[in-house]
Amino acid sequence: MEDCIFCKIIDGKIPATVVYEDDRVIAFRDIQPVAPVHVLIVPKQHIQSIREINENNGSCLIDIHMAANKVAEKLGIWDKGYRLINNCGADAGQTVLHLHYHLIGGMAMGPKII
Repeated sequence: MEDCIFCKIIDGKIPATVVYEDDRVIAFRDIQPVAPVHVLIVPKQHIQSIREINENNGSCLIDIHMAANKVAEKLGIWDKGYRLINNCGADAGQTVLHLHYHLIGGMAMGPKII
């Protein structure tokens, strides 16, 4: 998608602080972090939201979760825990229409959503 900011990051047209990348996903620091560790994990294939997941592209969810584990370990939050959040649609707070997960950690969050 030409206007998608995450696609532009994936293509190297917009800079980002990348913490993990493989051939299927990229993970980079959020520019407005809500916690000491706040990373966005994005499939390289443009998928607008979780609502577009189907039998043809669903394997990206495994890729995202595998990347989340690697990022959490790399950034030192594996042992204490982290939160993995997906916002789907405007009412849920999705502002970029490209499937992505927020990996948040580095502090005690308790049972409430940040």
